[in-house]
Amino acid sequence: MAALAPTPASAADDAAGYPNRTIRFVVPYAPGGLPDTVARVVAQRLTEHMGQSVVVENKPGANGVIAAQTLTSAPRDGYTFLVTDGSMMSINPAIYKNLAYDPAKDFIPVSLVATSPLFLAANAELKVNTLQEFVALAKNKPGQLNYGSSGIGSSHHLTMEAMKAALNLQINHVPFRGSGQSVPALVGNQVGVVFAALPSLSGFAENGKVKILATNSASRSALAPDIPAISEIIPGFNFAVTVGVLAATGTPTYAVTRINAEVTRALKTPEVIKQLNTLGIEPVGGPADRYAAAIAEEGKRYEGAIKAAGIKAE
Repeated sequence: MAALAPTPASAADDAAGYPNRTIRFVVPYAPGGLPDTVARVVAQRLTEHMGQSVVVENKPGANGVIAAQTLTSAPRDGYTFLVTDGSMMSINPAIYKNLAYDPAKDFIPVSLVATSPLFLAANAELKVNTLQEFVALAKNKPGQLNYGSSGIGSSHHLTMEAMKAALNLQINHVPFRGSGQSVPALVGNQVGVVFAALPSLSGFAENGKVKILATNSASRSALAPDIPAISEIIPGFNFAVTVGVLAATGTPTYAVTRINAEVTRALKTPEVIKQLNTLGIEPVGGPADRYAAAIAEEGKRYEGAIKAAGIKAE
């Protein structure tokens, strides 16, 4: 990941007056997804705190390339940022040989905004009530169980593949086009288990149609503290989805520092915490180097999961 460029003395006036116009948050997905939701919640709070509008621009397509080009082609003046998840930073580089952007060279980490844990849920008819019982069942019936995901290469898919590799499980993969298809397939017993965000599952869990067994975050989630983490049986296991803010390399240090401070400030407000938690999202914040470390660690985990899934680089 690129290092911050020093702020030249000649930029002192720019730093003192920053920001003095609209800031853009570029999102590499259509409206409604996780990064878009996080971007809009944070943008609203930053607009209130900074006295300048922070607008969200959706630039979906081409595995994040369109959003990356939007960011890198804009002036490096601290008024255009990227809000994205681990797909662009950690998954795509391991899947695509000739990616049109380089996460390590083209971007500067600004802030790790939030994480969104995924939860392992089983259909009500599956004879398991705990994570351990599910593992035992899978071991006793190799190749007879199936699981749904949000598509090949998704965090939902790679979480299960990493779990399978760590525990030597044989479970068949059934890919869908997002949780909007995989969760109904679980409820309809077309697949035995899925990983999905808590809001997608909680209603079905309450009416007894699914059973939530575990979370893929590093430890138990504050969103559901009674649900065990997979890391309790696989040490170090962590595939919670991350969402962060990045800038193009060469963006002034004063802009990166200010946005980091404002994002962290926003994430500490009770209103934002409640708003994100309701959506199954856990706010994080903190210094930029925390996000840089998270990207590096996440990249290693996903690289191993991609190999375990047998996904060949294209």
